[in-house]
Amino acid sequence: MSIVIIPGAKVPEIPDEQFESFLAAIGVHNVSATDKAEYKSILQSFLAVMKKVDSDPDYTPPSLDSEPAASDRTYTVPDPEDNPMNAWSHLCEIMNTGPSLPGLLQGRTFAIKDNISMAGLPTTIGLSPELFEGGKYEPAAVDATVVARILAAGAVVKGTSTCEGWCASPLSYTSFTGHVHNPWLYGHSSGGSSSGSAALVAARRMQNIFPANTDSILPIDTKTHTSTIPTAEIALGSDQAGSVRIPASYCGIYGLKPTFGLVPYTGVASMSPMIDHLGPMASSLEDIAAVLETIAGYDGLDPRMSPESPLRQNVKPYAAILADFRDRDVTEVSTWKIGLLKEGFEMPGVTDEVRDTILATARSCFEAAGATVVDVSVPMHANGAVLWNASTRPSMATWLLQGRASGHLTYLPPHIKPVTGKLPLSDNEDGLRATSLLNEYTPAAINILLSQHATNEQLPAGLEAKAHRQVLGLRAAYNAALQDVDVLITPCAPNIARPLPSPTASVAEKLAYAIGTTNNTAPFNATGHPAMNVPCGFLSSPSQPKAMLPVGMQVIGKRFEDETVLLAAALYEKGREILKSSD
Repeated sequence: MSIVIIPGAKVPEIPDEQFESFLAAIGVHNVSATDKAEYKSILQSFLAVMKKVDSDPDYTPPSLDSEPAASDRTYTVPDPEDNPMNAWSHLCEIMNTGPSLPGLLQGRTFAIKDNISMAGLPTTIGLSPELFEGGKYEPAAVDATVVARILAAGAVVKGTSTCEGWCASPLSYTSFTGHVHNPWLYGHSSGGSSSGSAALVAARRMQNIFPANTDSILPIDTKTHTSTIPTAEIALGSDQAGSVRIPASYCGIYGLKPTFGLVPYTGVASMSPMIDHLGPMASSLEDIAAVLETIAGYDGLDPRMSPESPLRQNVKPYAAILADFRDRDVTEVSTWKIGLLKEGFEMPGVTDEVRDTILATARSCFEAAGATVVDVSVPMHANGAVLWNASTRPSMATWLLQGRASGHLTYLPPHIKPVTGKLPLSDNEDGLRATSLLNEYTPAAINILLSQHATNEQLPAGLEAKAHRQVLGLRAAYNAALQDVDVLITPCAPNIARPLPSPTASVAEKLAYAIGTTNNTAPFNATGHPAMNVPCGFLSSPSQPKAMLPVGMQVIGKRFEDETVLLAAALYEKGREILKSSD
């Protein structure tokens, strides 16, 4: 270990009592007075180094400079009557004002999940401002890489979308601003944590389905029509366990979690680097392909990217690949082999109705398009969610709740400074208020803190690392299965959207509500395989039998072969059209 001393720097004072407490905290008791003095001197030099860094100017890579500049951007907080689903966090109208060529996303409207930096706008991560240093939201200084890329491709950002508190819920009831409602049935979950993103895109789709002057499917007091709700054509979400795919499933849209390392995560609040993904949500595969082509590729800043990640100029032309596939006759694309993943359909929590709907529609639609459908078994999949949990939860609080760097050179958003960055929280009024907010709105955050503390206090060293090694085994098992089939199929969400819990529900009720929701999705965050929700039908809501709610099918492909996932979904659509025309 190197020791750095800054000549002439003022050495921070450490009272002897405080230094004794530092030693006691790490279990050092039996050292001589001379050794203590040496350790104290070295620690003081370290603190002097950190204070210098704190006092020196920050640095922003030029590639993250925003266009238009943050100072030229304006936004508003929507009025509740204009935001009946509570899906918008902030509203704006931002587009590239500099010189640019027409891009794949020219004029397309976007919602950006509110954990993704938008220069000039706050990033709330679904939290109360009291959970940030200074008790307020700070505006972002930069655009996340993905935001800069969609703007350069001609997109128009209409606002940031509500997300779950710390993105730690797969449902839609933990945001500080309140529940996010499913556009198909008010009072029901839109999924999470990209809850607002899914609801806004789905509401846009409904505007194209239902006549403009009929009563909205949202039974709100004002009888707002779907045609009057501000929406977005496309959204960006983040996905650590299913946070793009689960809300896409509940809301009946496409939601893609790309291969890990294909899309840069720079400028986004991290949950855990090994499972952080960004992906598009849209009503059409064409939009999914166009966004993926736009946001994919190495950015030189994100350590999640690897030698397998393509340079920007080597990103596959996903939009053209999909268009070419659409143009081909079904007889030319009938060599596909589709694998129904046995353990995915047997996963605890998957309802009989969802299982039977996906099995029947997947088999009939793929076979109608000429594909061969086979059953596939990957026994380790049954343990996949366990491995996801064990490989991330022991240290998740480090990134999610404390905003610390990952040990790899990276760019973390400097404006996101949670008060939980320094733990334990103080027992003064501010600390008690922060704890109360966590307990009331985001009990999952307390669970994450407890998990990390218990790991450090109770579990053997290296257990998280062992889980990582087992994840590599899980990846190998999926890879082996995908040697025999083009894609794997499972249910996405295990059920259809359920009624939202009461705001006054207990911690036990809130946490239990999410149990099992991501069993089929989380494993692929750990292994990095691309996976997408594909809408595949509707089921009647148990709470309101006249209301039909979407069912989602998950399609999984080989790593860095995301186009195969897109084409499999297009093949499914082709089969569905063939069956419909033959009726």
